[in-house]
Amino acid sequence: MSSDCLFCKIVSREIPADVVFENDDVLAFRDISPQAPTHVLIVPKSHAPTLPELAAAEDGERLLGRLMGAVAEVARSEGLSPGEGFRMVVNTGERAAQSVFHVHLHVMGGRMFGWPPG
Repeated sequence: MSSDCLFCKIVSREIPADVVFENDDVLAFRDISPQAPTHVLIVPKSHAPTLPELAAAEDGERLLGRLMGAVAEVARSEGLSPGEGFRMVVNTGERAAQSVFHVHLHVMGGRMFGWPPG
């Protein structure tokens, strides 16, 4: 845990959030500034600033698998069927618009998305 990290504070419940999924390794909660009708953030409970740092951690591969499993569970529980589709985004680094340096996945759905993104 990082004492000054917003998402660590959400994981530790110092800051409230609208939690939609949780297991031993990850927490999923609604984005406070949604960019789609469904917009959920999924974070590992352990602090890692970026995706490469999480992947390099001792249990990184296992945590990456747990994050992907959480994406599928959140999509299912939020009613985002494979036919409707959803988008999963991981911004890594300032140039990619990462604003909170704690790995997080955005799961968005409920509207049409364009390509290429942003």
